[in-house]
Amino acid sequence: MAGDVREQFGQAASAYATFSYHASGPDLPVIVEAAGLTGAETVLDLGTGAGHTAMACARHAARVVAVDLTPEMLAAAADLAASRRIGTIEFREADAAHLPFEDGTFDAVTCRAAAHHFADVRRVIDEVRRVLRPGGRFVLSDTVAPEDAKADTFLNTIEFLRDPSHVRDYRGSEWLRMLRAGGFEAEMVHRMVLALDGADWAARQRTPPEKVAMIRQLFAEATPALRAAFELRDAPWGFAQPIAVIRAVRT
Repeated sequence: MAGDVREQFGQAASAYATFSYHASGPDLPVIVEAAGLTGAETVLDLGTGAGHTAMACARHAARVVAVDLTPEMLAAAADLAASRRIGTIEFREADAAHLPFEDGTFDAVTCRAAAHHFADVRRVIDEVRRVLRPGGRFVLSDTVAPEDAKADTFLNTIEFLRDPSHVRDYRGSEWLRMLRAGGFEAEMVHRMVLALDGADWAARQRTPPEKVAMIRQLFAEATPALRAAFELRDAPWGFAQPIAVIRAVRT
């Protein structure tokens, strides 16, 4: 699975560095606020991608360590940080399920638009708890599946067709349950929907034309309830992706 992620995102690094949501999405300030940063904290950003979350946190923290599996993503992130003259971020290649840090190293951990790629999400939660100090905050922002089973299946199906490194968009209730079972006090602090242009969404991951055709067919055959749930559009084709920000405090 780690190899799948490296291959998929190594080819897409430049696209993610400039995509408007990743660069300036409305959840970024929510993440910073939920992390409770005062300027003195050491922050870990998991699955940093092009580094936008790490850079947002760096403006409000003493030090940020940003990790990702994909060297090309880390290189793009380091270049972007250098162009913005942000020198308080350390970029490191690392697996979120096997973090190379001592217990209690960080005051806060952030993870944005990456958790749906984690092959063993419970292991990642355990690792986050381990590297956080007592009372530290884990702030997660990711696509969340609706609680309705059919809508859940629809979203995860199109996500997997678009990107074979996709594992699962969990439901909000699943995230809260897993985090609480993992030793956190967890709450959902923000919900939003992101309107996506389908052609751009697919092109960012270089989705093969035959897979795009399958997604378009699923859109065409969607029930009225699914069309309403995801605001499916036909011309130009696209949909609305549900996103949530969750804050979890290490107990």
